[in-house]
Amino acid sequence: MLFPIGDDNVRGKHKPVFTYLLIILNCYFFWQELQLNEQQLGQLFYTYGAVPSEVTSGRSLHTLFTSMFLHGGWMHLIGNMLFLWIFADNIEISIGNIRFILFYLAGGVFAALVHCLVLPGSTIPCIGASGAIAATLGAYLVMFPSSRIKILFFFFVFRVSAFAFLLFWIAQQLFEGYATLGLQTADTAGIGYWAHIGGFGYGFVRGFFFRSRKKKGKESYDYY
Repeated sequence: MLFPIGDDNVRGKHKPVFTYLLIILNCYFFWQELQLNEQQLGQLFYTYGAVPSEVTSGRSLHTLFTSMFLHGGWMHLIGNMLFLWIFADNIEISIGNIRFILFYLAGGVFAALVHCLVLPGSTIPCIGASGAIAATLGAYLVMFPSSRIKILFFFFVFRVSAFAFLLFWIAQQLFEGYATLGLQTADTAGIGYWAHIGGFGYGFVRGFFFRSRKKKGKESYDYY
């Protein structure tokens, strides 16, 4: 398995406070989940997770927001927080704290909405921060394509360009997402690929806007 474990950081006048706060909040909410029994946890997911059949019927629209703070297990949480830690900080440092948190939350809502629209008949809750995190990946591809991503492969560590890594990642999501079309079981192997695709697309488009603002300000990225 290939795991990203770091990247080239950039310098800026902003500190990634919301990136770290989001990690803390997600871990806190997951700790709260651990206090629940199986029945209570299932009720929580159906109450605050985005159930496509409910959302597309105009009900429980708030779950498009609340779903991004729930996780289905340790690996789900750790994987998402690892990606958040690696990729989101450069975005926040570059575009500013308030603009970043609004972008992140909007990306998460949009990602959950895409998932629900693609699989409208599903009664399985969509949960997790990966849609919002995918938005940061899309923006990262546009803003930092030449950044180097540190990859762990068993005991070996090597670097690849962000351009190559993120193109491979979204290609995988598109391939797997296509396989779920026509299914109403929400996803394959418990993964909401269309939430990833929707979030990535949102972030990719917004990334051009963020990059153009940087160019107008004549600011460059200083890696370290």
